Amino acid sequence: MNEPVSLVFETFKTCGVSIDTLLKNPSTDYLTSQNSSGDMQLKVDVQADKLIEERLLALECIKGVCSEEKQEAVYKADSHATLLVAYDPLDGSSLVDSNLSIGTIFGIYENVLESHALIASGYIVYGPRLEIVLAHKEVEHWRYCNGVWHHLGVLRLGKKGKINAPGGTQQYWAPRHKTLIDSLFAQGYRLRYSGGMVPDLHQILIKGGGLFSYPATQDAPEGKLRKLFEVFPFAFVYECAGGEAIEGTKRLLELDVKHIHDSTPCFFGSSEEIAQVKHAYSKNDK
Repeated sequence: MNEPVSLVFETFKTCGVSIDTLLKNPSTDYLTSQNSSGDMQLKVDVQADKLIEERLLALECIKGVCSEEKQEAVYKADSHATLLVAYDPLDGSSLVDSNLSIGTIFGIYENVLESHALIASGYIVYGPRLEIVLAHKEVEHWRYCNGVWHHLGVLRLGKKGKINAPGGTQQYWAPRHKTLIDSLFAQGYRLRYSGGMVPDLHQILIKGGGLFSYPATQDAPEGKLRKLFEVFPFAFVYECAGGEAIEGTKRLLELDVKHIHDSTPCFFGSSEEIAQVKHAYSKNDK
């Protein structure tokens, strides 16, 4: 692993510990503001965003950062660094008051915020235990315990899993998507969906396979999840773990980015589940 990527990984480890502490006694009150995606902000959203931004910009290897919570990227003046980091400081923060697991997602880009420039990524899980998953050449799994990060091993996906995690409001699904999801349940897949991208995708990785889907819907025709902050980083993780990540028929890490808050339909999973998605979405019927 190159040194700059290692420094960013270590920074997110320290951020994770600090944010986990914030979440132990957070105010779950919403602010009057909304983030750039139109979601209402919790106080802890803003605190986590500021904490990550400040610690990343303190690194010499960082050229700039962009956050799901802000409209535009923040760049250093006169920096010769090459790394850009896009992150979602608290994905699923609406689940905080329910005491369900939430997370932080990040992608490390070389020079430009484009899918082809993504060189590493990762995510943090704030649950009963604090964990971080880091993807560079392989997918490493770590857990924080008694003040120390412990390496748990490398995560790999099997060819087929048992979990089906379908996102989006069902009444707005396209017929072909409903047919796909019903087919998976008919095959014996188990429903596992919390409403948090991080815990749901983490569970599929830990269990060795399955499918997470967030399709285009009538109320979100371009999908809901953001490319730079959420979709591309997890696509990188899943591909490094031996899985696949597509928007229906096309590989997610081949998609263009027009604006830092672009969204897309997305499917992450084992090869057999993704093959079923490709079959369903290659048909002419909708």
